[in-house]
Amino acid sequence: MSRDSRYLESVLHHDIPLTREMGLKVLAWHEQQLSLHLPLEPNVNHKSTMFGGSLYCGAVLAGWGWLHLRLKEQGIEDGHIVIQEGQINYPLPVNGDATAICPPPQAAVWKKFLAMYQRYGRARLTLNTRIVNAGSEEDAVTFSGQYVLHR
Repeated sequence: MSRDSRYLESVLHHDIPLTREMGLKVLAWHEQQLSLHLPLEPNVNHKSTMFGGSLYCGAVLAGWGWLHLRLKEQGIEDGHIVIQEGQINYPLPVNGDATAICPPPQAAVWKKFLAMYQRYGRARLTLNTRIVNAGSEEDAVTFSGQYVLHR
């Protein structure tokens, strides 16, 4: 686990205590892509699959964590990240442990987001995350969230 991964996991577990109860772990921060581990056991539902609310949290947290790390890399530490809205789809059940993945947005979108924040002290960014069953690349969950950064 990289130093950035350990740092983010510490922030999540301290600032968002639910992440500890979910058993959430930061797997990797590599080439501006964040991967989180979601274990089935603390998130299981009555059908022995992962609870939809836990999947929603994992998807939101992957985007939140991605934005937190990218801002840290840019030296921006004066902002507050909140999720403003989100749209989620559950095309497949999650039958075991899962991985939540948040890739970077397009470079031009990121550049515009930074410029808006620097100019106005507030900016919005849409991030798309997905969740896959362990050992699979097929999307079990897709999520699009709009995050707001404000001073």
